[in-house]
Amino acid sequence: MKKHLIAAVLCCTAAPAFAQEEAPGPVTVSGNIALVSDYRFRGVSQTDKGMAVQGGITVSHESGLYAGTWASNLSGWGTFGGANMELDLIAGYKADLGGGVALDVGATWYMYPSGADKTDFVEPYVKLSSSLGPVSMLAGVAYAPSQEALGNWSNTPQSVAGDKEDNLYIWADVSSGIPGTPITLKAHLGASDGNPGLGPNGTSIAPTGKYLDWLLGADVAVGPLTLGVAYVDTDISKADSAYLQPNFSRVKDGSSIADAKVVFSVSAAF
Repeated sequence: MKKHLIAAVLCCTAAPAFAQEEAPGPVTVSGNIALVSDYRFRGVSQTDKGMAVQGGITVSHESGLYAGTWASNLSGWGTFGGANMELDLIAGYKADLGGGVALDVGATWYMYPSGADKTDFVEPYVKLSSSLGPVSMLAGVAYAPSQEALGNWSNTPQSVAGDKEDNLYIWADVSSGIPGTPITLKAHLGASDGNPGLGPNGTSIAPTGKYLDWLLGADVAVGPLTLGVAYVDTDISKADSAYLQPNFSRVKDGSSIADAKVVFSVSAAF
């Protein structure tokens, strides 16, 4: 939680300047903004391997309840039926379980304004996090129950208009600051299990049904900014995604939007 320091300076001959810390209130507002060279969602580009501007804001209560929103521009595979923007609504509850372990339970509603009908979907999640010295660890499970946006609408005998499918995503993150430096190392591993076809918008959040995604990277704090670099990849092969073409290729050159990529970022939090 961020503390806001208000400095009050009294200019007079008898009283010195002094600083006073404002008492924290029950509600805290935090946010972030970022520029990334490629928006990768679970290893798959949502911006046709192009840049994205992203940002979010969260309102938290001292009880542990929170709500927020996050947005990014889209292109290519990520456009969800014509939308050029992803807008997420997020709400949940965080609790300290003791022993340095924290629980986070909530849900994300993925929205695609101006996109095709039946493309929005909701995904509840549960996260457990802990820290040991400079090392922070997080494990999460996100399960989206059966919804039309996740259905199989591809041109196969199994496809039925209005089909509803679910999606499971399990992941683990670990990060560690290097003592005496502004550098933080980070790693991520995720596993998707969902609809291997195409949704009503010609895309799917688990494109080949089951696949792994991973990330290795580092962040460097430079004043109020954080500079990041990360190697992102998946185990989705050209053969695995052949039935998804031409959707699952970069519009410009036909390359895979799930192949290895070094992603750069610059962000700021408040």
